[in-house]
Amino acid sequence: MGAASSDVARDINRRIVLNLIRTRQPISRADLARASGLQRSTISLIVEELAQEHWVLAGPTGRLPRGRRPTFLRLNDDRVIIGIDIRPTQITVALADVNGRFTSQEVIATPADPATAVKALIQRIQAIVGSCREKKIEGIGISLPGRSNAGHLVFAPNLKWGDFDIRSPIVKATGLEVEMENAANACVLAAVWFDRMESCRDLVVVTVSEGIGTGILTNGQLARGFNNMAGEFGHVPLDPHGPPCGCGSRGCWEVFGSNRAALRYYHESSSHSGGLSFQDLLSLADQGDVRAVRALETMAHYLGRGMRMIVAGLAPERIIVVGDLTRSWNRFGPVIESEVRAQVLPGGCVPLLIPAHEDGMARLRGTVALVLQKHFGAVREVPV
Repeated sequence: MGAASSDVARDINRRIVLNLIRTRQPISRADLARASGLQRSTISLIVEELAQEHWVLAGPTGRLPRGRRPTFLRLNDDRVIIGIDIRPTQITVALADVNGRFTSQEVIATPADPATAVKALIQRIQAIVGSCREKKIEGIGISLPGRSNAGHLVFAPNLKWGDFDIRSPIVKATGLEVEMENAANACVLAAVWFDRMESCRDLVVVTVSEGIGTGILTNGQLARGFNNMAGEFGHVPLDPHGPPCGCGSRGCWEVFGSNRAALRYYHESSSHSGGLSFQDLLSLADQGDVRAVRALETMAHYLGRGMRMIVAGLAPERIIVVGDLTRSWNRFGPVIESEVRAQVLPGGCVPLLIPAHEDGMARLRGTVALVLQKHFGAVREVPV
């Protein structure tokens, strides 16, 4: 095995400095040198380069008992990212700065046809570009309720779109780079980048909405698998004779533990004709509706039973739960943890269950991290 080239070493050092500024801003050059272990001359060269590229801005100066006053550095908020979160019922188009702060959001209904959806997205992206004349758009991040490969949507049973090239027409129309990722994987990136979970090397994000998605971080790396299909625990059958699933199978985890499942339980136990949302069901349970309480408890039991697969197969340190159910975590959390704890293997341990109280923003923040990791993430290939 050969040694890394000097260009690779410079790139690694640059990313180390960028990440230190991102996570510790405002920070001085001296503190950067102490935190990174790099020579001050190396820090100065990297910071000068980042300033010339408008990645970093010099902020206020500090005070010391003697000597030169340090200048504090921060990321340039004028570098922005367009984030798009596609869901079965709605699409959110947002603009965020490099620190993950969102400055605008727009929500549209999800068209039944992917070509119509892409056309509508291009119009909104072009409008955002027109309003960002003094800002540098780094790219577009897209979160999907399914799996994509080389820009093509290949598996999205709840979205009900067929195989479609989403990326190419957007790139052609806007001239911007487009990164696409599964929604649960995007939530993993959001946790690592913006929730300060860099120290956790093994975690799983479980997204609970119309279906169930899972994103896996193992040994500090996002697991993608062959054809980007790793993590489809939601489509593992718990009961082969159970209700039909959108994937074509029967009795999958998500037909028992998703928001749709809870609504089905409620309708099966009452004469209600329909029209309720999952948020309505949560409100009914809070008001003491016994049937709503029972439906949510059934959903929680199945969520916990499905998580046993994750615990036994991946042994994560943490499981982060994303979805509207986190509003009622006092109702869901104990039931899920009890189910998981009931079948922990000898020598194993119950992972820390963390509800993501983020008001639906995890996917969008993940789209920002998806674009930024090109500059801040680890160097993927080292020439030998």
